[in-house]
Amino acid sequence: MDRTKSLSLAALAALLVVGFSSGNALALPRDPYLQRVGPDTATVAFRLASNCSAAQVRYGVGGTSSVARSTATARIHAVVLTGLIPGTTYTYSVDGCGETTPAKTFVTAPVPGTRRVHFAAVGDFGTGGSDQKRVAQSMLTHRPELFVALGDNAYASGTETEFQTNLFTPMAALLAQVPMFATPGNHEYVTNEAQPYLDNLYLPTNNAEGSERYYSFDWGHVHFVSIDSNCAVGLASASKCTLAAQKAFVEKDLAATTQPWKVVFFHHPSWSSGEHGSQLTMRRQFGPLFEKYGVDLVLTGHDHDYERSKPMLGDAEAGKSERGIPYLVVGGGGATLRAFATSRPSWSVLRDDAAHGFLDVEVVEGTLTAKLVKTDGGVLDSFSLTKQLPAPPEKPQGTLNVSVDSASGTAPHKATFVATASPADATIAWDFGDGTTAQGAQVDHVYAQAGDYTVTATATSQGAAPVTSTIPVTVTASGTPPPPGTGTDPGTGTGNVPGTTDPRPGVPSTPTNPGLSPGEGDEEQGGGGCAAGPSAALIPAAAVLITGLVRRRRRNR
Repeated sequence: MDRTKSLSLAALAALLVVGFSSGNALALPRDPYLQRVGPDTATVAFRLASNCSAAQVRYGVGGTSSVARSTATARIHAVVLTGLIPGTTYTYSVDGCGETTPAKTFVTAPVPGTRRVHFAAVGDFGTGGSDQKRVAQSMLTHRPELFVALGDNAYASGTETEFQTNLFTPMAALLAQVPMFATPGNHEYVTNEAQPYLDNLYLPTNNAEGSERYYSFDWGHVHFVSIDSNCAVGLASASKCTLAAQKAFVEKDLAATTQPWKVVFFHHPSWSSGEHGSQLTMRRQFGPLFEKYGVDLVLTGHDHDYERSKPMLGDAEAGKSERGIPYLVVGGGGATLRAFATSRPSWSVLRDDAAHGFLDVEVVEGTLTAKLVKTDGGVLDSFSLTKQLPAPPEKPQGTLNVSVDSASGTAPHKATFVATASPADATIAWDFGDGTTAQGAQVDHVYAQAGDYTVTATATSQGAAPVTSTIPVTVTASGTPPPPGTGTDPGTGTGNVPGTTDPRPGVPSTPTNPGLSPGEGDEEQGGGGCAAGPSAALIPAAAVLITGLVRRRRRNR
């Protein structure tokens, strides 16, 4: 046989096998990105290359057996997953008209009040350049639970195109696994007073105006407040937002929170010795509110450097017996760094204009520990804040009973599981012991393989500790008699394990942005006209085709 013909035939065979066996990988113009993740909800946003009325998100714990469908019919989609379990790792992928993306994971927010939080913060990154990519990769390596973006997310003008090329493309891997909570920078305001920023992000809307320009949320025992400093310093028209309305929101919000730690973030710094310097409007309009309601840390960007102030009170350093607030500029996210033009002022603890990096923050019980991590892995600055926290309240215990209509059978074996829990509003999550999961008070499951399985149900409810219960299921191979002592009588189980769930206060479960839809759980694979991949029957067909080609070439030798 001619060697070139032999090689081309082998190449064809390889292409056929790979093409048929790998499935249709969905190449999106914008990869899925996480927004508005809370204890029991998450928004998965993505964009398709063409209009599609059958887009959906498959998700679950350890698998992707649940489905949430998009109500949008065009290219832009944002799907809300609901009924999630707090502090839990979920796997998800996107189906878009017959194709599917590679699976990614994310972690839901913990129950409000949980005393362990890990977040990252940085601003001035949206260039699309190599420094931004290195910062994003470093952040992903440290795996924070959430990413606080401090503005100038898409240089130079915050256009629709720049959001794609300078935010979503270079930070795709990070944003697919870590939810971003952003504040707008002055560069976003260049284009239509930050309208593309609002079009591309899905943020909380818990202020009186229902605006995404400023908001708050809880993550564990930390309360976060995002302020639109552009609005405060006069870059926004009154129809968009006003200083008075924003101040009223901040005061009411800080007064109402019950979380012991309070972190505020915005773009224009109250204290800075960098090129732009201190923004006195932000300091004098909001500083008194931060001091009145015990804000612990203020994070900003705008100046392309890093700087940490001493604890500040009013327009000066706090006295030894006074409680001040440290103000940070974390503007080394990717834009060109700018040299300090003046000597370091007395209120500045540390500053740097030579390293890109991000702030890595862990808040455990009554200690907040922060460090500025450079892209080379080194630590530029570190500090800690401490406070005395009250003892956590004891949580009431719930109850959970589960039953199965057929605890044994031959494969494929279908069983129906029923859970009865108290409180009655508990969310039930099932792990069937074979790598698949589901949610709901009553669920059906089919065991395809023989084996002994332990089914675990977990009930979570606001104000009560989660409760787990297990039940065994035995599946034999076809033609094999069931083990002695097994039958089809319903099985039951009870148990309990500490923990609670509580929706994040103040954040609506269904966003008002077009294309968002409530999650649809407890569904098996399929639906919506989207297929995860080609039929397995195609692989034998490929083999037949290859065999035919080989025989034809032998006859022609």
